[in-house]
Order: sequence, then structure tokens, then C-alpha cells
Amino acid sequence: MNRKHWVWARGGLVALCAGAALVAQAWTVGQVAPMSGSEASQGRAYAQGMRLYFDQVNKAGGVQGQPVELAVLDDLGHSDETVAKTRKLLSESKPVVLAGYFGNRNLSALLESKALDGSQIPIVGYQSTDTRVMASPQMFATRAGLSEQIAKISTHLATVGITRLALVFEERPDAQDLTALITKAVTPSGAKLVATAMVKNKGSSDKAVQDLQAAKASAQAILLVASSTATAAFVEAYRMDGGTAQIYATAEADIEQLAKRLPVEYMSGLSIAQVVPSPYKVSGKLNKEFRDATIAAGKTLQVPVSFAMMEGYVNAKVIVEAMRRSQPVTPEKVSMALRGLDAYDLGGYWVSFKPGQVGSKYVDLSIVNAAGRVTQ
Repeated sequence: MNRKHWVWARGGLVALCAGAALVAQAWTVGQVAPMSGSEASQGRAYAQGMRLYFDQVNKAGGVQGQPVELAVLDDLGHSDETVAKTRKLLSESKPVVLAGYFGNRNLSALLESKALDGSQIPIVGYQSTDTRVMASPQMFATRAGLSEQIAKISTHLATVGITRLALVFEERPDAQDLTALITKAVTPSGAKLVATAMVKNKGSSDKAVQDLQAAKASAQAILLVASSTATAAFVEAYRMDGGTAQIYATAEADIEQLAKRLPVEYMSGLSIAQVVPSPYKVSGKLNKEFRDATIAAGKTLQVPVSFAMMEGYVNAKVIVEAMRRSQPVTPEKVSMALRGLDAYDLGGYWVSFKPGQVGSKYVDLSIVNAAGRVTQ
């Protein structure tokens, strides 16, 4: 081979390698969430839901010609791990967006750590009811907020004459702000809080039950703002003590987890606010798309179909739309695209961040009947 041909061959090889590298590049979405531990089923299901949609997008050519990949690290549900793993993710994977974070303490610790300072990277889709977290400009909720959930519950109860409500919540630094938010949310329906109790840790559910009894306020229903683990512990303690009031939990409580942890007699009458359409029905375009995606995935699904999986799927659709509107795809551009998202239809489920950081108002109620079956 003469020098001319060698130079051409070498140039072609370099171009080929460069082209291969370009194809191999991907837009990375980073998730730090419980993949093991007591809340793992929700974290894993949420991640699976996001992967379902990213796989669909990638098979269709990706976003602006590049695939979307999900990089996941396990924080075991521990706030210190959330901070450490997020730093690791930002350093090594260079995500353009973070997504699918869980827990009041976890997100509060992340924001307080300053790990995100100096970066405009958004966190899209998270499960937290901490009022300070929800106020952060880097947080974008693709589900209805706590106010919308409580308003839906109190309006439903008011139609059957139930207006005296008790509030039970997991220990949190913004307890005063939470009580004010709940009070404001129930007032338009004519309801009022007549008692409050706090679950401080896994072993304090009995104390919360005693506090409600001591209040002697004859609450007709209980509003429960807590994780799945704390919700299950309180419901069990309350029912074992003979409590008969209806219990309405917010969406942080995963109905599939509760069904595994509690006997049918304790689950009966329990209602949970759902912030995405049912994954078990085909009643709209979004439901059908999700069902088709799970069928196509077949045996590759690592966890059972659930509301958390549907929520992850919804969240991925919002992230991809923001990426498509970004030129180029960078954390800053994705944040700008999210803030400009107005009345975006995901198939009967609407998301809008104009105004505010809470993108959806969709809330439905799942109720467990006497046979232990979920009705909606």
C-alpha cells in the first residue's frame, strides 16, 4: 500500500471510529432511588416504567438521533446514600436530567447538601410531600401535588356528609407548614381538622393511635400522609385497637405494597389517592399505550405491573418531550423546555408547568372493598 492509500485508509478508519462513537452516545437520565430495602418495590417499578417508554423511543430512532438511557443507583432508602449516589451519578454518568427520586428526607438532604448547586439540572418526577422540596425551582412534579390530593379526598367525603377529619403524618421538619397546607386544602369542601397525630418512627404507630383517642374529637375519617411502610404500620395498629374511621392515604402509600403487608380485614375500606390512571384498565389512549408496552416487554419485565410503574412511564414521556424541545439537549435547555410545557397531552393525561412546578391535577381514588379488591 502506497503512502497515499495508507493516509486515505487511516482517515477512513478514524472517521469510522468517530461515527461509531457518535452512534454509541446517549442522553442519560439519572435515577437514585430505593432498589433494595422496604420501599424497593416502588423504586424498581418506577424505573421499569421509565425504561418501558425509553425503549419505545429508542426503537423509533431515539431523541434527535441519539438513544435515551436510564442510569440507576440504589440509595437503599437512606438520605445520606441519596446524596452520595447523586454526586457519583453526576460525576460519572453526566445525566441531562434526574428523575424518579423518593422520600421527604432523601430529597431534603439532597437539596441541603448543595450537590446540585451550580447546576441547572432538573429533577423530573419525584415522590415527596415536603413543602420545601416542592418549592425548589429545580423540582418538576409530573403528578398532582399534595394539595390536589387532599382536596379530592375532602370533596369526596363531603358528598356523604363526612367533614370532621383527623390528620396523621410521618415525622417531618415542616409539620407546621403541612398542617397549614392540609387545613387550606380541606376548607373549600366545608371540612375541618379536629385532631392531628404524628408517626415518629416504625414503632410509634401505637402512640399515634393513642393521641387520636385522647383528642376525643370523634373524627369521621383519617387523612394519612406517610410512606407505605408507615402507612401499613399505622393502619394495623389502628384497626387492632378497634378504630373504625375510614382511612384515606395519599399517593406515597403504594396500594400494591399495602395489599401484601396487611390482611384483607385491615385493608377493607382503605382508600388511596392515585395520581395516574389505573395500569389495570384500558380506558384511554395512555392506558392502552402502557398496556401495549408491558405486553411487548413480556418476560423482560422485572417487577409486576403497578401504579408506580405507570407513573414512571408517564414521567418518561414528559422527559422525552422536554428533550425533543431542547436545542441542544443540555440540563439548562431541558429545564427551559419544561418551564415552557403548557397543556401537553400524554393521551388523556395533561401536564403543564405554566405556572408552577406541579404539572398535573389528575387525582382518582382507589378503594378496597370488603373482599379485598381494589375499585376505582
